[in-house]
Amino acid sequence: MRQCKGWSVLLLVLLGLGALAQKLPTRDEGLFQMQIRDKTLFHDSSVIPDGAEISGYLFRDTPKRYYFVVEEDNTPLSVTVTPCDAPLEWKLTLQELPEEASGEGSGVPEPLDQQKQQQQVTVDEGTELFTYKGNDVESYVATSTPSGLYQLELLSTEKDSNFKVYATTTPESDQPYPELPYDPRVDVTALGRTTVTLAWKPTPTGSLMGQPVQYCVVINKEHNFKSMCAAEAKMSTDDAFMLAPKPGRDFSPFDFAHFGFVPSDNGFGKDRGLMSNKISRSYTIKPKASDIQKVCIGNKNIFTVSDLKPDTQYYFDVFAVNSATNTSTAYVGTFARTKEEARQKTVELKDGKVSDVFIKRKGSKFLRFAPVSSHQRVTLFVHTCLDAVQVQVRRDGKLLLSQNVEGVRQFQLRGKPKAKYLIRLRGSRKGASTLKVLATTRPSSKQPFPSLPEDTRIKAFDKLRTCSSVTVAWLGTQDRNKFCIYRKEVADNYGEEQRRREQNQCAGPETRRKSEKVLCKYFHSPNLQKAVTTETITGLEPGKTYLLDVYVVGHSGHSVKYQSKLVKTRKYC
Repeated sequence: MRQCKGWSVLLLVLLGLGALAQKLPTRDEGLFQMQIRDKTLFHDSSVIPDGAEISGYLFRDTPKRYYFVVEEDNTPLSVTVTPCDAPLEWKLTLQELPEEASGEGSGVPEPLDQQKQQQQVTVDEGTELFTYKGNDVESYVATSTPSGLYQLELLSTEKDSNFKVYATTTPESDQPYPELPYDPRVDVTALGRTTVTLAWKPTPTGSLMGQPVQYCVVINKEHNFKSMCAAEAKMSTDDAFMLAPKPGRDFSPFDFAHFGFVPSDNGFGKDRGLMSNKISRSYTIKPKASDIQKVCIGNKNIFTVSDLKPDTQYYFDVFAVNSATNTSTAYVGTFARTKEEARQKTVELKDGKVSDVFIKRKGSKFLRFAPVSSHQRVTLFVHTCLDAVQVQVRRDGKLLLSQNVEGVRQFQLRGKPKAKYLIRLRGSRKGASTLKVLATTRPSSKQPFPSLPEDTRIKAFDKLRTCSSVTVAWLGTQDRNKFCIYRKEVADNYGEEQRRREQNQCAGPETRRKSEKVLCKYFHSPNLQKAVTTETITGLEPGKTYLLDVYVVGHSGHSVKYQSKLVKTRKYC
């Protein structure tokens, strides 16, 4: 009894936490549960609670010590250390306590310098029980241990690191970590271009012991993980770094305060050649998604991982997790390379001829252009009919161009003798895409696609709106083009989303009814400041909504539609 009091006094001297010393191997379960729920008791404490996993943090090259008291001889003991971020060095020692440290006597406290000397002797001297160095989850297990003060010292020499520690004097009844089956491997049962199916044998912990167990699957491209906390540490590191938004191009509002289109500092009055007719707006780069994913799937032991990249190696880990205690055990992970993307038929482009291309949702198409003669440059026209399309161009394997294209775009590519060009078109995630593509090496003043202004909106003048007419305006260019305007009556609830779904930018005036045609006219201006035209559309009905479309027609008959405009006549005049 005297010796037990000595250990309690020593722990009080070392830590100032004598109230936390456990009475082992039996314990008050109600008090224990209350203590482990109270985070203030064990937060940043050097005392390891009996039967609860604790988390800690190590600074590089700075050792950290934890203490555990066993008050009775022949007590079983299990200590488990889980490295998270980096390999650890850890050592478990049993401290020898001198008899005079019992604390019995006159009750007069010892001088402070004697207490410090006693503390130093106690920490430095001891019997080494176990040492380990590495990043595996490792345990010290003994069926019978002597009473005493046990010290666990941890060190990280590579970097600052997280870790977890679990210690218990009742390992048989606690079963802190889910048990692995006799075959703990994760098997790949099916392999596709974007999917991998995994299977593993269930843990006996759930079925035999009735404990709540679920499985979590971790997927990444670098390596397998030996513990759940190692994977979670990697995930938290990846999430901490985000790409800064890239400043986008933001045009000034469309202004008709004065007649015409007022130029602004963003280059609105510069050359308005063949450019995209997309709505002007700002863009930012989205943060890159983390390369590591964790999915918890309940108690199923078969799982199909989807949305993977073709011809890419992935590493897969499965963890059995005790839902009640959040402790986990790692299966033996595996890895697999997804199948290559199916080779698609490459479409041959003919010099100067427009090709119609259809791309499935999230699909890709490959086009090949091989000029028969030497050339100095290649002009590439891309006209997207629906949503934006990603365009990549390679010349003899070297990447020349990678952009998202919406509307009509023209690209000038530097030529090379006997060069071959591979064009990859990737469709939108929203739906199928259709587009027109033309590649040519012949310089010509009469290009198949008409030139467009930078802004392809139609402006309606509210003050000039009457019960039977509306007045609109749009921009032109320095090239003389033919413009045709059409009108169509629509329901009052016709919205922008419905308009976008129904509009095909490649469908020309030939697809419209003759009754919808208002007029066609030629227009251009050498001065871009004055390259604006207006038109008053008459013969409309009061209080009705109309959809207006302007088409600009090129020399070879290919047309491009401006952005549609909804207008409504006045109900009362």
